[in-house]
Amino acid sequence: MSYLVIDGAQGEGGGQVLRTALTLSILTDQPIELINIRANRNKPGLLRQHLTCVLAAQQICNAKIEGAALGSARIRFTPGKIKAGNYRFAIGTAGSTVLVCQTILPVLAMASEQSHVIFEGGTHNGMSPSLCFLTRSYLPILKKMGIDCQIETEKLGFYPAGGGKWTLTIHPTKALNALPELSASSSQITAEQCAITALVSKLPEHIGEREVTKAKKELNWFGAKTTVVSAVTPGPGNSLQLMINQGSHTSLFEQQGEYGVSAERIAKRCAAEVKQFLKSEAAVEEYLADQLLLPMALAYSGQFTTTKPSLHTLTNIDVIQLFMDVKFAVTQRTETQWDISVIGD
Repeated sequence: MSYLVIDGAQGEGGGQVLRTALTLSILTDQPIELINIRANRNKPGLLRQHLTCVLAAQQICNAKIEGAALGSARIRFTPGKIKAGNYRFAIGTAGSTVLVCQTILPVLAMASEQSHVIFEGGTHNGMSPSLCFLTRSYLPILKKMGIDCQIETEKLGFYPAGGGKWTLTIHPTKALNALPELSASSSQITAEQCAITALVSKLPEHIGEREVTKAKKELNWFGAKTTVVSAVTPGPGNSLQLMINQGSHTSLFEQQGEYGVSAERIAKRCAAEVKQFLKSEAAVEEYLADQLLLPMALAYSGQFTTTKPSLHTLTNIDVIQLFMDVKFAVTQRTETQWDISVIGD
């Protein structure tokens, strides 16, 4: 059998290489051999969340796999036929359930029937997109592209306790629509466009209140809608979220609370990200830009402006182009703004 060999040490050298390769292996029916998995990380190889991604990908298409074990730096993955169904994937740690979801979501969206997937593990860990990001920023854009999903959240899972549990219902689609035109950001935003939410669990409520107060002051968002929510989680945790409704989509900026770091400092960090984004007058912030690449490629069409692409984004582009006859163009437009577009052959 002929395998497409993919070096996991390329570019950013993290878990995104693995996840994108698994997704596209199934969708293109291409057997793959992944080597040097997560070679650029302090703990290389498959951790629990990455192993869960591999096993989830295997289950949804009856793939044949070799080397799927904790710590493994090499796997072989031979995809089978995509099958809709009811699934449950539990990481067992605070590892990101959202990243497991993003590995299998594009695949199950192409199945012939709808699927229901239960995820258990981390939902907010500060090192990956949160469940709030998935719900409020990413999935609404996917819906415009033809992928319709619903989320039911039983409980959130903050790092380090994890223990979150949520269900995703995925309705089938035959083909993706082109990425819609996404409105650019602007420093001249109105109060109606802004929202500040602080999630607090098993911690004093004043932490969230202080974050909200500081964020409003830093950004001059005194007319913004503000909320402090007591979240249901197995362990203590805190998340500050600053949201901008840009009309076509929502940009969400998030910082997780940290032991020994003041609420005011968390708010200042998050506000600094917002200021940098608004200064660029781009349409898409850094993390959403990375997530939109695969659906754009699958639709063979799409374009958006963003801030300077991260190495994570550029590596994701390289992996996608290994599998598909698409070409991404990354062009700097101004000192702070870049254009990313995809052109099908």
